Amino acid sequence: MTKKNYQILIAEDSAITRAFLVSTLEEVSELVSIIEVASGFEALKELPRGKFDLIITDINMPDINGLELISFIRNHPEYSHIPLIVVTTESSPRDREKGISLGADEYLIKPIDPGKFQELIKKYLGMGAPGPKGIRRKH
Repeated sequence: MTKKNYQILIAEDSAITRAFLVSTLEEVSELVSIIEVASGFEALKELPRGKFDLIITDINMPDINGLELISFIRNHPEYSHIPLIVVTTESSPRDREKGISLGADEYLIKPIDPGKFQELIKKYLGMGAPGPKGIRRKH
């Protein structure tokens, strides 16, 4: 049986946060390939270049923000099935509700707990214990 290589796209304008997310993801599996971008616009350019299994995005980014990115992904038939996790400082219930209503599968407030984050990664990549895989939204 061949093990799957997982591709993850991270859209985050903070280099420090990107480095934290990458190191936390790399602890999950050596089979994770990570593409890092610093804006929503760069994320849109990367989408057709890879077959992503998971997208992680911040909300506050230059040019195209995370909410616009989520909306684009959920409304595009080629990408709408990809699990999407928001990692942001936007902590109000209204912000969370907006992210989830646009189609985010998870909405995490910075600073995030690395262990919880890794469990969510395993869940959405189907790497955890046997059971239901992550929600794949269809819009």
